Amino acid sequence: MNRQFVAVCVGLMLAAGSNLALAQDGAALYKAKTCWSCHGKDAKTPILPIYPKIAGQNKEYALTQMKDIKSGARSNGTSAAMKGVMHLVSEEEMATIAEWLSTLEP
Repeated sequence: MNRQFVAVCVGLMLAAGSNLALAQDGAALYKAKTCWSCHGKDAKTPILPIYPKIAGQNKEYALTQMKDIKSGARSNGTSAAMKGVMHLVSEEEMATIAEWLSTLEP
């Protein structure tokens, strides 16, 4: 078997495993997917006043907003910044982040 092919397969398996591990931790995903860079490390101190404080947000609402931004169903001015990032976030990861955000104190 071609060594390069084996190396690529092993790399893909490791990446899939690391993504699965991240998906189990909303705080790690929040950081890895760069949510904190606009919404603040604590999800309460956004970098601009027009960005929402999302700590304590209802999980279903947060998930719907992320899905709508990713799909383009929500495309107002403030969602434009997220649109560029959301293509990197799977629906499972969105749900994990939304769940974690809902557990935070607002």
